[in-house]
Amino acid sequence: MNDYRILVVDDEEDLCEILKFNLENEGYEVDTANSAEEALRMDIGSYSLLLLDVMMGEISGFKMASMLKKDKKTAQIPIIFITAKDTENDTVTGFNLGADDYISKPFSLREVAARVKAVLRRTRQGETEHAPEQIVYKTLVLDIIKKKVCIDGEEAPLTKKEFEILLLLAQNAGIVFSKEQIYDCVWKEPYFGDYNIVMSHIRNLREKIEDNPSKPMYIQTVWGVGYRFNKNLSSGL
Repeated sequence: MNDYRILVVDDEEDLCEILKFNLENEGYEVDTANSAEEALRMDIGSYSLLLLDVMMGEISGFKMASMLKKDKKTAQIPIIFITAKDTENDTVTGFNLGADDYISKPFSLREVAARVKAVLRRTRQGETEHAPEQIVYKTLVLDIIKKKVCIDGEEAPLTKKEFEILLLLAQNAGIVFSKEQIYDCVWKEPYFGDYNIVMSHIRNLREKIEDNPSKPMYIQTVWGVGYRFNKNLSSGL
């Protein structure tokens, strides 16, 4: 048994039990809920990972994820969406909400186990990497130990991936990173599809840290190349 706790939220009871059985065989502690309403009554902050079905009752998986990402107590919890909806728009919507992965039904149990392991591995790596305690640019403060970002003294509710992208760019201010490089550095695995996921995370990040996201001060676009953190800002550690 390892230290990871997983919550599976799906309105198909049989599927919940199958996932619970197989993930427990992988050594995880697993709980289930058959609706978002039931899950939201649980101590979600105690879980290491959420597996969310998109199509559920009055509160969909997308809506539940949106609620969790707005709460600083649960904003950092990795989310994998499980759904029968596999259109590009649905996938982009999931990633825009801060999803760490997206699995389409039907799927193999081995695939689910592999994706869960990959997301948790990335989470653990992000928690143990050595870094200075803080990076400061004007009124933006990155607390690397606590994995928090504050603007003008107010905490910005960044997802784990948004924080890691911002940290990557801020630690290498002035250096341009392509979408491919950002994906490789943050997700730590090769990616063979398009890179809308990176663009979506950058857009969401700007919405949370920039005074005017359409004219960003911190994260600059280098057209046709990629993104960089503005090195012409005062900084400190």
